Amino acid sequence: MTQKKNEWFDWIKALVVAGLLAFVIRMFVFAPIIVEGPSMLPTLEDEDHMIVNKFSYLLGDPDRFDIVVFHATSEKDYIKRVIGLPGETVEVKDDTLFINGEKVEEKFLEEKKKELANNQVYTFDFTLEDIPGASLTIPDDHILVLGDNRTNSTDSRLLGLISYDQLVGKTSFIYWPLDRIGIIKE
Repeated sequence: MTQKKNEWFDWIKALVVAGLLAFVIRMFVFAPIIVEGPSMLPTLEDEDHMIVNKFSYLLGDPDRFDIVVFHATSEKDYIKRVIGLPGETVEVKDDTLFINGEKVEEKFLEEKKKELANNQVYTFDFTLEDIPGASLTIPDDHILVLGDNRTNSTDSRLLGLISYDQLVGKTSFIYWPLDRIGIIKE
C-alpha cells in the first residue's frame, strides 16, 4: 500500500513540476501568437500561427528588419518589422528607404513593388518628423516599425515610435498552417 502512495505522490510531483516548467517557459521564453489582418503581407498572412521568442531582447537589442511583437495597447499586440534603430534618422522618399541619408534595400518588398503599375507608390514619403511624438533622430531605447503591407498597416507612422518596454519579443517561425511552416527569411 505504501508503494502505491509513493507512486501516486511521484506522479503528482512530476505533473506539478511539468506544469510549473510549462508556465515559466510560456511566460518568459516562448509564446504562440496569431497574425491578425493583412498588415504584414506578403511576408506574413492573416491567421499565420507563430512562436514569439520573449527571451531574445533580454540579451540584446533589436536589429534592423527583425519581425517583432509589441504591446500596441493594453489589450492588443501587433507584429511589425523593425526599420529604424536608436540614434538614426529615417526617411522614405520616392518609395526608397533612407537611414541616416543612405539608401537601404528592403529585399522583402521587391516582389510586391514589381507588381505595381507605373507611377504607383508602395510606401508614401515620410520623415521622422511626420511621426507622432518623434524628433530628428530615434531616441535611445526606441525603434521605428513598419508593416510590410505599407498601404494597409497601423505602424509607427500612426502609433509613433515603439519603446523597448513595449517589446514582447522577436518572431520568425511559422508553425501553422502546415504548408507555410518554417523560418521567415529576410
